[in-house]
Amino acid sequence: MGLLKVGTPQPWEKSKSSLHYIRKAGVRQFISTYNRVKNLKGDELLWGDEIEYGVFTVSPQDKKLRLCLRGREIMDELNRREASHRHRTEGCQWVPEYGAWMVEATPNRPYTGYTNDLLRVERNMRLRRKRILSVLHPDEIAPTVSAFPLLGTLGDDGSVPATPVGGSKSESAYIGDGIINPHPRFGTLTANIRKRRGEKVSIRVPLFRDVNTPEYADLKSAATDHGCCGSDSLQLWRYGKGDASREKYGEDFVTVGCSTSTSAEEDGEPVTNQKWLVNVMCEGCLGLFYRSAPGKIVPDADWPRNGEIVVGSEVPDIPGWIRLQNGYYLPMESDDKTIRFLHKVNSRIHVSNEEQRNIGYSTPLFRRSVASSKEVIEGLGSGGIDISDGMGNIAVSNLLDEKNLLPKVEDNDLDRVRAAIHMDAMAFGMGCCCVQVTFQAEDIDESRFIYDQLAVLAPIMMALTASTPILKGRLADTDCRWGIISESVDCRTPAERGLKGADAAPQKEYAGRGVRRIYKSRYDCISTYIYQGTGVDSVASSSLRTNGKPTNLSNRILNMYNDIPVPIDEESYELLRAAGIDPALSQHIAHLFIRDPLVVFDGAVEEVDDDTQTEHFESIQSTNWQTVRWKPPPPRDSPNSPHIGWRTEFRSMEMQLTDFENAAFTVFIVLLTRVILTFDLNLYIPISRVDANMQRAHSRGAASKGKFFFRRHMAPLEEGDDGYGVKYSSMFARVNSTNDLSAAAVVEPSAEGKRKHAPYASGGSEENSYEEMSMEQIMMGKGDYFPGLIPLVWAYLEHINCDTATKERLGQYLDLIQKRATGELDTAATWMRKFVRGHPAYKKDSVVSSEIAYDLMIACKEIGEGERHVPELLGDLRIKPIKPDGSWDVKLDSKTVRNDDILELLRRYTNRKSHFSVNSE
Repeated sequence: MGLLKVGTPQPWEKSKSSLHYIRKAGVRQFISTYNRVKNLKGDELLWGDEIEYGVFTVSPQDKKLRLCLRGREIMDELNRREASHRHRTEGCQWVPEYGAWMVEATPNRPYTGYTNDLLRVERNMRLRRKRILSVLHPDEIAPTVSAFPLLGTLGDDGSVPATPVGGSKSESAYIGDGIINPHPRFGTLTANIRKRRGEKVSIRVPLFRDVNTPEYADLKSAATDHGCCGSDSLQLWRYGKGDASREKYGEDFVTVGCSTSTSAEEDGEPVTNQKWLVNVMCEGCLGLFYRSAPGKIVPDADWPRNGEIVVGSEVPDIPGWIRLQNGYYLPMESDDKTIRFLHKVNSRIHVSNEEQRNIGYSTPLFRRSVASSKEVIEGLGSGGIDISDGMGNIAVSNLLDEKNLLPKVEDNDLDRVRAAIHMDAMAFGMGCCCVQVTFQAEDIDESRFIYDQLAVLAPIMMALTASTPILKGRLADTDCRWGIISESVDCRTPAERGLKGADAAPQKEYAGRGVRRIYKSRYDCISTYIYQGTGVDSVASSSLRTNGKPTNLSNRILNMYNDIPVPIDEESYELLRAAGIDPALSQHIAHLFIRDPLVVFDGAVEEVDDDTQTEHFESIQSTNWQTVRWKPPPPRDSPNSPHIGWRTEFRSMEMQLTDFENAAFTVFIVLLTRVILTFDLNLYIPISRVDANMQRAHSRGAASKGKFFFRRHMAPLEEGDDGYGVKYSSMFARVNSTNDLSAAAVVEPSAEGKRKHAPYASGGSEENSYEEMSMEQIMMGKGDYFPGLIPLVWAYLEHINCDTATKERLGQYLDLIQKRATGELDTAATWMRKFVRGHPAYKKDSVVSSEIAYDLMIACKEIGEGERHVPELLGDLRIKPIKPDGSWDVKLDSKTVRNDDILELLRRYTNRKSHFSVNSE
């Protein structure tokens, strides 16, 4: 879990004086690293997975289930044994995790880019399970589950050894500090998150409503039994955005949304950038020059003219300035505040900048027909704006009140109240287990491109692997862990969270002085795509011209799907840009650095060398826990240190009960990266829709019942004027054509060359680039324009001539995923909820008693170890049993044995019939 360091952490109050230095030093360290390794090319695909295990103590006599706090002891013993098995090619590495009952395991060497290594994954996962079983006590189990179902319900007797509830680190009312890993980093993280936030974390997850659930007996709510307003919609838990409902209803209730809602702003939270009309109201003024930073003019030829619509968000730290979607800035008014430049307009009005049209910039929130320039003007309000001449210049006669130009948001979400499962400590989130996969890319470009594509897939894969339906001894009305962790580490101050009436007194040591508006927890979805594209100069000099002159695109963010506000640290952004780092990557790093470092060690502040070390960069990078993490190559301690290239980490998948399932989803995401690169696919959708997908993925039964926003045409369109109407034709439409495909073949640019244009999504208007699809459609296809991810994987395996043995096992993996998507097989979350509701001791009150939890965890253990077959999870496939016997090699020892020991051994076999005797009759 992030950066582990030996040392003494400073108390929060002392560390505050070092926060600014560490933030700036972290940026300097990144710049140094970037300059050192930016030209690395030709790295091979190397990849690996991480699995986190929780160890529990069981008592069959009274069916008690408790945390086993031997995690450190178990890890040390496993690593000691691994060290004696270095003669073996296949092995494991064991590292600590947040909980004292947890341990993380990875393969001891990375997987390679060959098909036979796809089969290594399950073998190594089985080896890890076998080896951890070999060091457990008879009364200990380690099922691969996402969460301990009774965490926070057992008081002082919730662990072995027992630990009292509470403590100076968490100050929790439910769990004790003793269950936190004893490494000083973990306890310090827990305390400092609470201290920076100004209060304990507040996690409120919707409680499942059963017929006897007492919390719902007298609850008056607009929500129906399943929490929504319509039978075909999914209940949405808007994690991280519940401060308003908390103030009104307290810790034991939470408000929810619905997946069919047309507004993503039900709680008043802005989720997309705003749109602004450019209209400089002075004689002879035609528009505005871009600014590279507030006050720094960039005289580009494509500056926005009067009458054009630009997209961006206000800069909280610099009043009167807008930061645009392309990374540039515009002032809202003149310096003397007498002339208004920008006017806020309805989000439905389309972007109209000519240069933006050239590169497919227009990506509205909802799919609508493209409006003409006249319709855009008319959409601002009848009589409010007149076209004064035929040159596109406009004059404002009586500009309407800007508030009337914004969509009206009805404040009725607080009526959709659900009872909540309340938790108050980091352990409830960071005590969850998961599967993560990290890929080494060929170069920096590929790592950034894959980062963007995997970000789109993160909610989809989380929904497919959902396995967290029980929290704090109650059935939750959600299926996934992500939002729980997000709220468990939310260190934002009340002002940063946008809490109304919050004390906005600046904290001078904090990033943004603690008052900059930050829309997400530091554990959440990504907020910005980072692939900038290459070959910008050649593109600009050929196809992208304005008034016959090439546009200057090298200084702006080219990916047009960043449609949500991206708070950045302006000082860091300027340092990065001055160092020659492109705008998209500068924005990403500057966004990470709106956070403060959470752990500062004595003697490791100014003593760290910014040119050769990355400790300060990693202290912030490693505590930005996003669905995807982009990882620069680490410094090499010596010439003999292994070479590590640019990497991307995929972090959203939930833990599965069997190694077969964990391997299936791990291998699937690896194959999808190869499919995307080889077939040059483009999965981009607006990030606001990725955020919406993440909320939907938490919903109960989302894998089989939910719909998700997904890109309609992953390959460039071959014909058609808008990508949606009857003239549209996808490349994939030719798959079922009777025409000879070879006859239609054309000479196409290389995949690398096409990928340079991927952010622009050439071939159609972006407003029609995505739609809602079921999980089955995403996986298996829809119509003749979207082939589905699984058929694409099969096509890729055929393309590379995958060997028969590997393809056979991969077929079983893909079959599992397909049946999950169709609902034929249950997710672990669905199966667990059914298990609880079908248990004889269950009282239909949403309570998971100690007896039920015990039986459930024993069942999960038996399923993972191949002792119990559950067709609802695996169909006809059976797991080969896993036993600790044979976990380790047995050495043919030659050390001298004492005489007494020899005699005792021989005595056991005296007068015993030989195992090898043969009946002579």
